[in-house]
Amino acid sequence: MIERLLPDDVSCAATREETVPDGTLFPEEEALMARSVAKRRNDFATARACARRAMAGLGLPPVAVLHGHRGKPLWPEGIVGSLTHCHGYRAAALAREQDVLSLGIDAEPHAPLPEGVRELVTLPAERERIGPQAEEGSGALHWDRVLFSAKESVFKTWYPVTGVELDFVEADLTMRQESDPGGGGTPGAARGTFTARLLLTDPALPTTLRGRWRIEDGVIATAVLVRPNWREEGGA
Repeated sequence: MIERLLPDDVSCAATREETVPDGTLFPEEEALMARSVAKRRNDFATARACARRAMAGLGLPPVAVLHGHRGKPLWPEGIVGSLTHCHGYRAAALAREQDVLSLGIDAEPHAPLPEGVRELVTLPAERERIGPQAEEGSGALHWDRVLFSAKESVFKTWYPVTGVELDFVEADLTMRQESDPGGGGTPGAARGTFTARLLLTDPALPTTLRGRWRIEDGVIATAVLVRPNWREEGGA
């Protein structure tokens, strides 16, 4: 599903598996997970397995993927990328930095946000915009969770470039839904785009980021990508 949201020069890999065989992790990765509970270890390991497959798609040998502050993946030199995991879906997306300045992906279960979370992670203007969409025949599409996932992708794109943490209310998102003629009867399939107006700015990135979202089989996936030549193109 992630691969449908990103261009061909991004190598993507995903799985619905919740666990991986013993021996999947490199010793350095095993050391990071030595004291972790089983769920945390499984999330970490399945995402790293996807990362290795995405590396192969770029013609790279498999290497350990450690992490820095806020869990930022530490990629091989010359590579940018993003990881995500939620119940029933894990994915990795990698590209060469000569082609992509930064990218972010996220996956979430297609279900409403827990009570009280919507108000914490959205702006009043965003709630006003998604309110009418929910009332205009969007069916069981959970716009609050789609918006949350889109913000996660925005933040994963922002942080590696700026080194500054972005709060949920420092990006104002506008969501759009598109027809999905290629849905193929997939249960609950939907897709669309979004625009994120950044309220905290940095000269290294455009003030507006654009992304795509998709829902299939109970999972929301979102992605954002910025090209190195974004200034010449007038945006992301």
